[in-house]
Amino acid sequence: MNSDLAALAAAYGVATEFWDQAGAHQSVSEDTVVAVLAALGVDATSAASIAAALDERRMRDWRRNLPPVFVAREGDAATCWVHLPHGDTARLVIELEDGGSRSDVTQVDRWIEPVEVDSGLVGEATFALPTDLPTGWHRLHAELIALDGSSTTVTTTLVVTPRKLEMPLPLRARRGWGFAAQLYSVRSSRSWGLGDVADLSELCSWSARELGADFVLVNPLHAASPVPPMAPSPYLPVTRRFANPIYLRVEEVPEYAYLPEVGRARVAELATSMHTANTSAALLERDPVWAAKRAALELIRLVPRLPGREAAYSDFRAREGQGLADFALWCALGDEYGEPADWPEELADPHGAAADVARTSLAERVEFHEWLQWVLDEQLAAAQEVARESGMAIGVMHDLAVGVHPEGADAWALRDVLAKDVAVGAPPDMYNQMGQDWSQPPWRPDALAEQAFLPYRDMLRTVLRHAGGIRIDHVLGLFRLWWIPRGMPANAGTYVRYDHDALVGILALEAQRASAVVIGEDLGTVEAWVQDTLRDRGILGTSILWFEADADGGPLAPERWRELTLASVTTHDLPPTAGFLDGEHVRLRHELGLLTTSYADELAAHERDLGRWMAALRTAGLLREGASREDVVEALHRYLARTPSRLLAISLADAVGDRKAQNQPGTDQEYPNWRVPLTDATGAPVLLDDLPDTPLLRRLVHTITG
Repeated sequence: MNSDLAALAAAYGVATEFWDQAGAHQSVSEDTVVAVLAALGVDATSAASIAAALDERRMRDWRRNLPPVFVAREGDAATCWVHLPHGDTARLVIELEDGGSRSDVTQVDRWIEPVEVDSGLVGEATFALPTDLPTGWHRLHAELIALDGSSTTVTTTLVVTPRKLEMPLPLRARRGWGFAAQLYSVRSSRSWGLGDVADLSELCSWSARELGADFVLVNPLHAASPVPPMAPSPYLPVTRRFANPIYLRVEEVPEYAYLPEVGRARVAELATSMHTANTSAALLERDPVWAAKRAALELIRLVPRLPGREAAYSDFRAREGQGLADFALWCALGDEYGEPADWPEELADPHGAAADVARTSLAERVEFHEWLQWVLDEQLAAAQEVARESGMAIGVMHDLAVGVHPEGADAWALRDVLAKDVAVGAPPDMYNQMGQDWSQPPWRPDALAEQAFLPYRDMLRTVLRHAGGIRIDHVLGLFRLWWIPRGMPANAGTYVRYDHDALVGILALEAQRASAVVIGEDLGTVEAWVQDTLRDRGILGTSILWFEADADGGPLAPERWRELTLASVTTHDLPPTAGFLDGEHVRLRHELGLLTTSYADELAAHERDLGRWMAALRTAGLLREGASREDVVEALHRYLARTPSRLLAISLADAVGDRKAQNQPGTDQEYPNWRVPLTDATGAPVLLDDLPDTPLLRRLVHTITG
């Protein structure tokens, strides 16, 4: 590769080479590098443009007085630079988030050769920040004093992040456990065809009070488009900041109780039509559920709110601010025009003149979508409150998806910080040997820093507001992401590096404020130093039994597992354990054409791996000859219980004997991803109401709690 192009790529964090999951060195094509740089706004199509871009990058910070943001770690010695005309001086003051200030920001005796910038010499002054600053979002003010005595003041954001997250007090002396569930699939007799937040509350309450559970981990509850067809994937939302109102329990909106008789009758009619779906083993259908719920919610919204409720609603809207207003406008525009591809061209700019007109003309619809988020926020708050009051040490553990739909609300409202003409995905790995294209636009590392990471912070705050824990899907994305240029196959992408110190630190700060545990899904191609970095910040990793292998590829002895992890036998990207044991994942990938080797070879490899696991279970005295499938599932959980992992999760699908995968990575329409209801080993639907009488569930819980 051309050396100047390689230097430009390095300056923007674009990899020109990498090592794949098998440890093989891979070189990235020039075409890929040029396309990825273009997505970062950099022209690398000629020698002249590359030279100009290198010069611009080199001079970028010299044209600034202060960086757009400075992120420090609690207790660490840190310095900050100030650029100013050569010979001028500066004084720095820190305005603390709590209203106080610190002026003990001293200049360090450090000589930096001045640089000529736009026909003038610019020098660099270095200042040491106090090491006892409190964590938080502060403001750093620099007074720039010219030789003639005149002065100007410039300001930047200073973020001080926690040294390390601590486990909740009840879990510092013992391990915790809980269920992992796809909430939409966990229906009760009162659900409207899909599991909802009220079902989540009930699952938390029952599992805590009766079984001693510490958490329930659910799929991402991020919002999908309110315009049908509603995308089923919780990992391809239109926004990661706001939640999907399809999870509302209509009858628990307070104003429901005050509907006129005609309105209550209509809601009852809608509910009855949806209740019948709960006992069906057919694939889950979101569109009829949302149509019924929306019709009911539109009636309920018309009920006048009492002054206290109105004040609470106003507070919610003020707290969520412009982000909520933009999301609600996007939803209202969808109501009016359908899919974003069909919108008038002038509405492409969320803050343009046409959008401003739409905010007024569609004000009632905008307000409806804001109201939906408020009542959903209330129900999510209630679920976490129920979980903690029932005795859970953590409570509801939410899941944060990697990214968003390319035509969704975030892609529209946050267009300045999301890259265009590229998609996030994964190189070939254990899940998909052809690589994966998730179609999601990634954060632009440079643009995110220019906005002081505020879009990232605001997203975290909203998700964490009613969470006792958060799982970060593909946590490697805080360090680097696999970018795939438009029109190229998934295996033709490259990695782009992020400021992981800032992203991990801000995550820790917002989690600390929410008193939440953080789990990083660190499976796949993850370098050891990444896991070390997360561990040092108090962020737990993820251990999946099938992937825990020793140097020879055999089962890793339980005592050698990592301690600071959330461990489970399986994950939502594999079939439930009963199906996995029968090679369901191999058969499915073969039928969908996702294998790069023969079906026979893959099945033989699976049988060999499975044989090693069965031998390990027998050697450990956990499995007898002639054991049933349920006995094997129980033995695997007993193995899990022997590890030092601080948190253990039981898949609710495993606990009821389910066999069908919720998701097959690398597919879209080929498999009914995220539409599979919770069923038992015979394929009969299992309701939340049935869980107390499920023997296998009790066996697995006893297995890991002893």
